[in-house]
Amino acid sequence: MIEANGITKLYKIPHEKNVTLFETILGYVKNQFTYEDLYALKNVSFRVNKGEIVGLVGKNGSGKTTLLKILGGIIPQTKGEFHIEGTVAPLLGLSVGFHHELTAQENLYLYGAILGVPRKEIKENLDRIFEFAGVGKFKDMKIKNFSSGMIARLAFAAMVQTNPDVLLLDEIFAVGDKDFKPQCFSVFRDYKQRGKTIIFASHDLDAVAEHCERTLLLDKGELRAFGNTKDVIQQYLTL
Repeated sequence: MIEANGITKLYKIPHEKNVTLFETILGYVKNQFTYEDLYALKNVSFRVNKGEIVGLVGKNGSGKTTLLKILGGIIPQTKGEFHIEGTVAPLLGLSVGFHHELTAQENLYLYGAILGVPRKEIKENLDRIFEFAGVGKFKDMKIKNFSSGMIARLAFAAMVQTNPDVLLLDEIFAVGDKDFKPQCFSVFRDYKQRGKTIIFASHDLDAVAEHCERTLLLDKGELRAFGNTKDVIQQYLTL
């Protein structure tokens, strides 16, 4: 379902700070710019099978979000290649794809357009999305007045209703309440039964251990381990 070979992401960090356009042009003319190479990912290769829920763990700055952004087509890789069978839906940040000056209902149409879902299909699923998110009475309220938890539930509900083949999830529990986690886990179980694939990045190691048979461990942009979740988590804890 997902196959990645040698995925590398390199960022150039400039040492000089240029405030004006003149300083920038002058720096290029005199070749005075110096950069530091920062590898967010370095030669990452793995394969995920259809119907798997795979965990993704690592310290902050290890490259988890960068990897999911590349797989989700949000940013390009510097080197390497990957292939994903089927449609992909990434949920990598709060309110990504939402406009804060639009209402919740208007944002669902916008979100669906970004994911390539026909407007008619979104309209048919509006009631289910609001019911799942538990924010139905706020459907005509602007997103800027929502709490971070409400936005997370609405984004997750909208993504699930698009029925993608692959879900890419990044710390979806960070702002969730006690009712949100069971809803997510219910979706996990349903997706697995239907042969869907999930990559689930989280610092909640208990949740990863409970729902993921295999887990990826990233450290400083490199893939340190990929295998049995309990073994990988133990290796992570020893880093």
